[in-house]
Amino acid sequence: MPEFAWPWVFLMLPLPWLVRRIWRAASPGQALHLPHPGLHLATARGERAGTWRTVLLTLAWLGLLAAAARPQWVGPPQAQQRSGRAMLLAVDLSGSMRTDDMHLGGQPVSRFGAVEAIAGDFIARRSGDEMGLVLFGSRAFLVTPLTYDLNAVRAQLQGAAVGLAGTETAIGDAIAVAVKRLASLPEQARVVVLLTDGVNNAGSMAPLEAARAAKAAGVRLYTIGIGATEMRVPDLFGTRVINPSADLDEGMLRNLAQQTGGRYFRATDASELADAYRAVDALEPISQQGPSLRPRHELFRWPLALSALAWLLAMAPRPRRKEARA
Repeated sequence: MPEFAWPWVFLMLPLPWLVRRIWRAASPGQALHLPHPGLHLATARGERAGTWRTVLLTLAWLGLLAAAARPQWVGPPQAQQRSGRAMLLAVDLSGSMRTDDMHLGGQPVSRFGAVEAIAGDFIARRSGDEMGLVLFGSRAFLVTPLTYDLNAVRAQLQGAAVGLAGTETAIGDAIAVAVKRLASLPEQARVVVLLTDGVNNAGSMAPLEAARAAKAAGVRLYTIGIGATEMRVPDLFGTRVINPSADLDEGMLRNLAQQTGGRYFRATDASELADAYRAVDALEPISQQGPSLRPRHELFRWPLALSALAWLLAMAPRPRRKEARA
């Protein structure tokens, strides 16, 4: 149904009448002093034209007030899917994320390639959550602030590149950046999903110190350690098997999750990484119904167009009538 967002604007309806009452127009004799005393101005005869002009100007004023009062068409209430949860993804972009020890669709991919594909699907499924993205290497950056626009979060993740934030791993700083952003939000379920393949070797804050700050702020940490446990590499005698995840500090990641009420997941391949994200989905379910919202469609263009048309017609010059000659 139609309604006005600012109906108080109509209190200005008598404004032109008040202005006319206060500042009366001067008569031709007072407004213009003629050089010849015997010369007088004839009063113009245009009562009918003046009446139509007054009507048009009144219509223009009414249309302008109606547009300023913001007419809207208000639709029926619609339930919104808003969980009230704020979730930040913290993704490692250190140099080791280039390691091609993951498989996706039967093809070898880098660790970040697997994260890019699987985390992108995880983001798409979180409709209803407010999400953001933190990328970290030697430094940590908030790339996407908290938003309901999940496409923007996924686009930023897909546009990232390994080494963009440096080649080392600042896990503590990444947690600190996420906690600082989440702690300012009022009474929300605050969640950080942190993914890394290494050990904290950069940054200004220790991971356990950052975890204590997260616990104090009511932020849960879900940590994911990524990287295969076996990988064949060439050497002088053919190939040999190595552990490409030897530097992964699983004890630290497990401790971070336990301190804050979260969980630690180990992902040695793409399927286990997908299982980890599915587990987070199950542990942090999305509310299926949020507060209702009534859609509003602005209608101010119509009275504004009517006002402009009436004003143009009122200001248009009137054709002069030719006087009949005797």
